[in-house]
Amino acid sequence: MLRGLYTATSGMIAQQRRHDTVTNNIANLNTPGYKGTSSVNRAFPEMLIAAMGGQDSSASGTIGKLNTGVFAEESLIGLLQGDMMETDRSQDMALISDILVDGAAFDDSGKYVDAQGNVTYQPQAFFTLQSADGELRYTRNGSFQTTADGTLVSSEGLAVLGTNGQPINVQGSWDNVTVASDGTLYDSSTNEPLGQQLYLTKVANPNQLIREGDGLFRYEGQPNGIEQVQAGDRVSIQQGFLERSNVDSAQSAVDLMAALRAYAANQQVVKYYDSSLQKAVNEVGKV
Repeated sequence: MLRGLYTATSGMIAQQRRHDTVTNNIANLNTPGYKGTSSVNRAFPEMLIAAMGGQDSSASGTIGKLNTGVFAEESLIGLLQGDMMETDRSQDMALISDILVDGAAFDDSGKYVDAQGNVTYQPQAFFTLQSADGELRYTRNGSFQTTADGTLVSSEGLAVLGTNGQPINVQGSWDNVTVASDGTLYDSSTNEPLGQQLYLTKVANPNQLIREGDGLFRYEGQPNGIEQVQAGDRVSIQQGFLERSNVDSAQSAVDLMAALRAYAANQQVVKYYDSSLQKAVNEVGKV
């Protein structure tokens, strides 16, 4: 009897995590460059019956497996392009990334599956930041600002790196700075280059990024899976714009309601089992 209780409880836990994921997406609807996440649920890889000492399904001649629970395995990041929002602020920059891979036609989720079942993910471009201790972080939030010494920093205070490996530093007002589509900085009054260019990073498999919060990511994949954006990669910068969050508010509302109803359904099952156990103990046990 307790098998059903365990199944319903695992469903409640999974739906709670799904609810938390959707709630976080909704809370960041207006966060520039925010990338929504989706919760992935999977059945237990092995039957709870066998784990609890029940009969081995492989020896019973049954068809397939019986999975008696679910768990929230992970949260996947959706890194598709968000809409552009014009701000007319010289320190605001939006990345437009549509990197192609030979022989791959990506779907709306940024994934391509060939005839053999091999999966290819669309590479994504990011601004490159450096923390005070020298660690690299990556972001799509181009809402930058300037410190007192002229260093360009993110909203969290991390320095924005240039292609020379040093933080971008401009003396004077940023109103006199023009940022070209490739990230090169120019003096808007003379149209002369300032000798600095934003360092844009290309990640071959975005699923190897780890979200740290505040729109920041760190990379923990293979060294050859990350490199500087090259000419012809279909990546450009738009100054005076910000990339909106790519969260679909309507879909998030639907997902939130679905999670709440699934949680309530599992909750009712737990109540029914509790009632049955009460009768078994207080009434049947008297006989």
